[in-house]
Amino acid sequence: MPNRNSDIFMNNQPPTVNSLPPPEPRPPAAASRLTLMNLARVMRPRQWAKNIVVLAAFFFALGDKQQQLSPLMFGWALLAAALFCITSSAVYIFNDIIDRQRDAAHPVKRLRPIASGAIPVATAWTVALILLGIGLGGAWSVASEFALTIIAYVVLQIAYTLWLKHAALVDVFVIAFGFVLRAIAGGFAVNVTISPWLLICTFLMALFLALCKRRHEKRLMEETQLFNIRPSLNASAERLLDQLIAIMAGAVIIAYAIYTQWPDTVAKFQTTHLSFTIPFVIFGMFRYLDLVYRHDKGDQPEYILLTDIPLIVDILFFGVCVWWIVIAV
Repeated sequence: MPNRNSDIFMNNQPPTVNSLPPPEPRPPAAASRLTLMNLARVMRPRQWAKNIVVLAAFFFALGDKQQQLSPLMFGWALLAAALFCITSSAVYIFNDIIDRQRDAAHPVKRLRPIASGAIPVATAWTVALILLGIGLGGAWSVASEFALTIIAYVVLQIAYTLWLKHAALVDVFVIAFGFVLRAIAGGFAVNVTISPWLLICTFLMALFLALCKRRHEKRLMEETQLFNIRPSLNASAERLLDQLIAIMAGAVIIAYAIYTQWPDTVAKFQTTHLSFTIPFVIFGMFRYLDLVYRHDKGDQPEYILLTDIPLIVDILFFGVCVWWIVIAV
């Protein structure tokens, strides 16, 4: 039987819409897999790495001679981190719904499932509400204080999405407070008291990472001339962001150094040897600055922390050193 499309080309006639064969329908299994992949992407599992901060209270309290934390409480710490991951995914979906039109004009964010139209808005709302219900409902099974903290986090993120993200500098402070709430929630989950210096270090580190991300976005705006990507950055200069990053980098190192020698810290761990971990913190800050300024990275700190080998090795050595000093010895 002659091929209809071959005849068309033999007659030097371009194929028309009617002359082309109809596209084959996508197999149901393939369509289902595609939908599940988009649902997984919209939850942003890569950003769950941020919730490792929830575990900080457990690990630093494990060697605390005053609190006598049982290692069996690690299960509750893991549950708390998992609930924060679920809840934060609901917040991310809400943010993507609100910002879908602006994201559609972004060179990278336009590929997100909601901005690209791969997931309908109604479906996104449904998934967000289900995740929020699971996260908040499970939080009450951990501790009422933990549940109230995670509710405060959700309220803060809603305010950030609707209003606060549009205010220059205020937005990075909100991001930093979100990390502090994670650390506080982790303490409530395992019923331990967190050192104020640890909260200060968490706040300063989060500010540092947020400013590095804003610097990358500022450069992207200037290169692409898409000034509506992050309107709050229109009121910020790259030079100002560079100065703030330098200030925060030094503040993190100084704050952590003070924490290691603070009288309460020495009394809790019964050692002054935590100061031996300071070089790992300094190297980590230097390496991240190198990635931001020499490699033009910093837009995805959670991705950097999971993929940069020198930084991963540094964090592992830091963790082993802390474990050896406060627990093993």
